[in-house]
Amino acid sequence: MKAKLKYLVAIFVIAALVFAGCAQQEAPKATPAPTPTGAKIPKTEDGKYIITIYTGSGPGSVYFAVGSMFAKVLNKKSDIIAAKGVTSGASVSNSKAIGKAEALAAIIQNDVTWYAWEGKFQFEGKPIKELRGIGTLYPEPIQIVVRADSDIKTLQDLKGKKVVVGAAGSGCAATAERVLKAAGVWDDIEPIYQTFSEAAQSLVLGQVDAEFTVIAFPAPAIDQIAVKVPVRLIPVPDDVVKKLHDEGFPFYVKVTIPKGTYNGMDEDVQTIAVKATLAVHKDVPDEVVYEMTKILYENIDELAKAHQVAKQIDMNHAFEGLMIPLHPGAIKYYEEKGISVPSNLKP
Repeated sequence: MKAKLKYLVAIFVIAALVFAGCAQQEAPKATPAPTPTGAKIPKTEDGKYIITIYTGSGPGSVYFAVGSMFAKVLNKKSDIIAAKGVTSGASVSNSKAIGKAEALAAIIQNDVTWYAWEGKFQFEGKPIKELRGIGTLYPEPIQIVVRADSDIKTLQDLKGKKVVVGAAGSGCAATAERVLKAAGVWDDIEPIYQTFSEAAQSLVLGQVDAEFTVIAFPAPAIDQIAVKVPVRLIPVPDDVVKKLHDEGFPFYVKVTIPKGTYNGMDEDVQTIAVKATLAVHKDVPDEVVYEMTKILYENIDELAKAHQVAKQIDMNHAFEGLMIPLHPGAIKYYEEKGISVPSNLKP
């Protein structure tokens, strides 16, 4: 009987020990470690930060010309950055890529940065709060291109026509829809979604009637057409500009593209413009963004070798049309240069 009792006690003790061991193993599940947040910034084997810069939709894009040259200059001038400029779907896609940390830097239209930040239009219900600015770069006029022998003279004449509105998902396509709706013709056109290079070929071959671009001038993408067939630009009249402003789109400003800008263009044309913005992901280290900002403004002549529009980049106008908060690294550079940063642009 005593032997049986000892046996039962031993079983009880062993069971208690096993239960205690299980309890110790299960405890961590009750208080899991917090999941790390933020974008992971990759590095090269020698410790440089890899900064992928999303640009535009192809070699004919000013974004691509300026962005890819900026990457080359960063690689040449920086000891902590390994940059690469890549083609993309342009502004809307670039904003989304930064939101997903697929890109750590990008050139984006300022109107699109606002849509992304506020979660409007293509970003409805999905705001991208990862966006931070380095600064606006230069104005980008809306240029609506037709062949010089076309009977299209006004926005109203686009009704019933095939109009290239830009690459799918691009800022150009977003702006085209906004402007053509303000003009009352969006529902009456056949929108064609193509890159600049594709659109140039389509217009030369007569496969489309007009091409809508948002790009600095003179634009290589339009020169590609003009060297083969003379072109004209369609004006954006005052009433359309006023309607856009009344609808809550304050980004658009009137600009004039002078005659002779392209082969076949024999008079000045009034249009409107947005501003190109250099944006980064909020998690890019401050010292990296500081260096990007510094190298940007200290190498304007190098950037202008890719496209003369880079000569318009000026740190004293970097906040004009900026619709997202500045990155702290950029703020540090501006303040070192004695430039006062508005409180509404501080994150």
